[in-house]
Amino acid sequence: MKASKITHRDTVRIKVDFPFNQQIASILKQIPDCKWSRTHSAWHIPYTKEAFAQLQALFPTIEFNQNVSSSSAATIIAKAQPLVPAKPDVASVAAMLTVANVPSKYDRSKIRVEVVGRRILIYLPKNETDIKFINNIKFSRWDKVNFCWIIPNYPGNIDLIQAYFKDRINSFLVHETQEVSTNKSKYTIAKDEILCIKTATGRLKLIVGFNKVLAVGIKSIPYHTWDAKNKWWTIPFSEHYLEKIKQLSAEQNLVLKLEEEAPAIEKMARLTPYDIPNYRQCPAEFINKLRELRYSESTIKTYTNSFEEFVNYYHKYELKLIDEPMIIAYTRHLVTERKVSASYQNQAINAIKFYYERVLGGQRKFYFLERPIAEKTLPVVLSEQEVVLTMKTVVNQKHKAMLMVAYSAGLRVSELLNLKIKDIDSDRMQIRVEQAKGKKDRYTLLAVKTLQELRKYFVAYKPKVWLFEGQGGEQYSIRSMQCVLKNAIQAAGIQKKVSMHTLRHSFATHLLENGTDLRYIQSLLGHASSKTTEIYTHVTMKGFDKIKSPIDQLDF
Repeated sequence: MKASKITHRDTVRIKVDFPFNQQIASILKQIPDCKWSRTHSAWHIPYTKEAFAQLQALFPTIEFNQNVSSSSAATIIAKAQPLVPAKPDVASVAAMLTVANVPSKYDRSKIRVEVVGRRILIYLPKNETDIKFINNIKFSRWDKVNFCWIIPNYPGNIDLIQAYFKDRINSFLVHETQEVSTNKSKYTIAKDEILCIKTATGRLKLIVGFNKVLAVGIKSIPYHTWDAKNKWWTIPFSEHYLEKIKQLSAEQNLVLKLEEEAPAIEKMARLTPYDIPNYRQCPAEFINKLRELRYSESTIKTYTNSFEEFVNYYHKYELKLIDEPMIIAYTRHLVTERKVSASYQNQAINAIKFYYERVLGGQRKFYFLERPIAEKTLPVVLSEQEVVLTMKTVVNQKHKAMLMVAYSAGLRVSELLNLKIKDIDSDRMQIRVEQAKGKKDRYTLLAVKTLQELRKYFVAYKPKVWLFEGQGGEQYSIRSMQCVLKNAIQAAGIQKKVSMHTLRHSFATHLLENGTDLRYIQSLLGHASSKTTEIYTHVTMKGFDKIKSPIDQLDF
């Protein structure tokens, strides 16, 4: 540390120079009227004998420049009576300096460099030549809070800095660990570690120092993204990609730490009839228009629920008086307060547009709405062994037949429960799916084992209209079907988050692994676009080791 005499705003003051350290600054601020000067980029105290004495008592090793030890300043210092320093004492100050790795006699003509994870921090006095050099380094910036330059720890940057400053570097410190904060959780990782955090949205966050080999490996994973703000990678979660990260980490001698992200803050619940006195039901003309245009029952239910929430958000207003700014404010409420998914938000917007454009006969409008970017995730898929375990745990004949049909034909749960006896074509070994999603018909597979199980079920239960009926002959409920699968998964000891749609994903993935052309899979699933079906190519890697590059066939 050094003290020197300055004139600040026409007042003589004592400037105190030292490399930035929050603990030292806190001790210095014990001196009355201690202030920070942006002009001098340093702390300064009153030019009085009391301030001199307290400064010497707090920092015995401080050096005084010649302009301070002139006749007038020397007189002040000579007359100054040492004061008993307030806590902490001199010993604790010295200990702080040692811990912070700051030299007790710091030469302002030299530089302090610290390496913290992906960042290089440079503390140096103001010098136009040095600043020009630092500005020429890509992505360098000035940190106004810590009063230092921050440079990315890219390969070659440390060597470049050392070659430029040479012996002017007074202190060079490499921090072995760094703290990372995400979703209100703090993690500490060392320089030879990679932190892998599984998020609630089905992705993996990868936090690690720069490693070229590891970066190339991460970029080979589909739907990878680099978060420039937080300085971490994210990839879709799957067991295969997790194993790949483990393998890359082992090859680079990195210790992989696997964590699970803490759950997000609870979202606001939607309004109910108990929350507001004049709760409004969805307008009858809205439902009638949906039925007039022959929308499916599931779409009618979705639109009705979404629009009912909207009309009760503005329960004090007539529907015809709600304008575009109010609609935009509502959609922002869904995102910021209700924290709904991107699909729910889109459904809400579609329901609102349907009412004002189709029911009221207004012109089609484009609303400038802020929509969240949905993270790309990969579907959960059961292995063939896990499907076998699941089927073996089911004892009930009807339940087993339902699960076998859902998996072997790749059906959605609504398609499964809408099947009628006439839809099973045992002669052509096909199942006819009528009026599925998008009001489309299609044919899918009827497996031999599934047909045998269906015949046993038919003899035992004798259904009349629906292929799978409830106890009273009504259509089997979706909720009951979900409970059947949940019990089977728990009995099989499978830890994955499995739904009825997981059976459909597993059907498509297993077909692809067995060599079925992607176009046939698209037809069996009823996908309008091949891009929807292509996601299964990222789920499976089976058979990729048998593919040979064309160059291996060339002789040169």
